[in-house]
Amino acid sequence: MTNAKCLSMLAAMSIMRAVQVSRPGGPFELVERPVPAPGPGMVLVKVEACGICHSDVLIKEGHIPIPYPRVPGHEIAGVVAALGASVGNWTIGQRVGIGWNGGYCGICPSCRRGELFACVTRQITGLTSDGGYAEYVVAPASALASIPPELTAVEAAPLMCAGITTFNALRNAGARPGDLVAILGLGGLGHLGVQFAAKMGYRTVAVARGAEKGALAQKLGAWRYIDSTQSDSAAELQKLGGAKVVLATVTDGAAISAVQAGVGVNGTLMILAGIPSMTISTMPMFGRQSIRGWYSGTALDSEDTMAFSAMAGVRSMNEVFPLDQVATAYERMLSGSARFRVVLSVAK
Repeated sequence: MTNAKCLSMLAAMSIMRAVQVSRPGGPFELVERPVPAPGPGMVLVKVEACGICHSDVLIKEGHIPIPYPRVPGHEIAGVVAALGASVGNWTIGQRVGIGWNGGYCGICPSCRRGELFACVTRQITGLTSDGGYAEYVVAPASALASIPPELTAVEAAPLMCAGITTFNALRNAGARPGDLVAILGLGGLGHLGVQFAAKMGYRTVAVARGAEKGALAQKLGAWRYIDSTQSDSAAELQKLGGAKVVLATVTDGAAISAVQAGVGVNGTLMILAGIPSMTISTMPMFGRQSIRGWYSGTALDSEDTMAFSAMAGVRSMNEVFPLDQVATAYERMLSGSARFRVVLSVAK
């Protein structure tokens, strides 16, 4: 089907369902909106699935000043429905994902240095533009990532944020196959981090609270499990030789501080989540240890994440809700009781 015919059909259809937030702290509202038309350099995507990420709290509760109403959602999987002018690298019907990085300009100093994530335009899907809690979304062509055929839309969606964040951090942390890598936390990010680390060939240690999580850690591929409620996690890591990387996926500053001393010589404590406050000791850093933060990545990083996941068998553990149950799904995510990731099934 030609792009012109697709645009004509969409114009005739004209209306889509979307979930918006009209004001900071306001409720989710299921509304009807016109199907947006893609402008130059933009692509219209028919959404099949969209993950609910904890970062969506920023939009829902108004923690960042943005224009309202806003449609949240930055873990999007769908198919190309129409192309704007000058878009030549995507085709109608192609399966694509859209993540946190909502595109880049390509001409600012950061882009010219290859630091696309630091583009001055700061385009963020579902934050600076409407996201995937809707039947259609418009995004810059530079924000799109190709989805491999082995992944369903529901499987692909969480990889666009939780997946890329853990995968990209691990492959940029300096560890090599055989090195000791610890994943702090077994939640939405951590359960993916353990799988990625194990599949990458690291001696993977999962660190979490409670003996009952040991079986899950082993199932996900962990070589060892440390119950931080029963032992000093840093000391246990040092008994194993010290971690080349500790990937902190939790938002508990005290828990991260407690594991810092488990980082080995020339090792790195990699922090993925926003932490209100934490204590850092310089004493465990005299072995040239470092502490780094990590941004999720660009569309190409998302493609790499999905390709590796498809090949290695890494999958998110999800709970799936229809679009009209978004409020229930969001509360399930907030409660922490969900099966790791919550995904909206959008396609009818």
